[in-house]
Amino acid sequence: MKDTWQALALASIVGAGIARAASGQSAMTPPAPRPATKPCASPEHRQFDFWAGRWDVKEPDGKAAGTNEIRLLFDGCALQENWAGTDGSVGTSLNVYDASRKVWHQTWVDQRGGLLVLEGRFEGGKMVLRGITVKKDGPVENRITWQPLGGNVRQLWEASRDSGKTWSVVFDGTYVRR
Repeated sequence: MKDTWQALALASIVGAGIARAASGQSAMTPPAPRPATKPCASPEHRQFDFWAGRWDVKEPDGKAAGTNEIRLLFDGCALQENWAGTDGSVGTSLNVYDASRKVWHQTWVDQRGGLLVLEGRFEGGKMVLRGITVKKDGPVENRITWQPLGGNVRQLWEASRDSGKTWSVVFDGTYVRR
């Protein structure tokens, strides 16, 4: 068994040397270092960072709505949301800036099988994302706005059933940092 492991180790070393030689490197040449670029370091990629953190979320009357943890992933290339509502609801979203289209994208899923896909921009000091969901009685346009307020964040979710002529509040919460 020991001889087998030694043979495999030797084959691996020899294979690496052959691969380097084929690429023009000697067996003693260390591999070239990877570039130290951060693909998500642009100001646009940082626009939603204000939402990152651990939060207690309150309704306008001060009643607890739930908790939310938003984490930066992949060297800041994405934000992941993990929601737990006081009503037992749970869900998660993945948020990313699509530099090729210059838009923010969010995909939300929850334990009830809900799916919400939103896109938008950071405008006027607020992140505003929109998306259409299809219900049994027709399409619903969703508009969710996140606004930094000092150290807190306000999230206002509005819905329209008449193509944006009128809006009703689905959720209005203030995020208070834990």
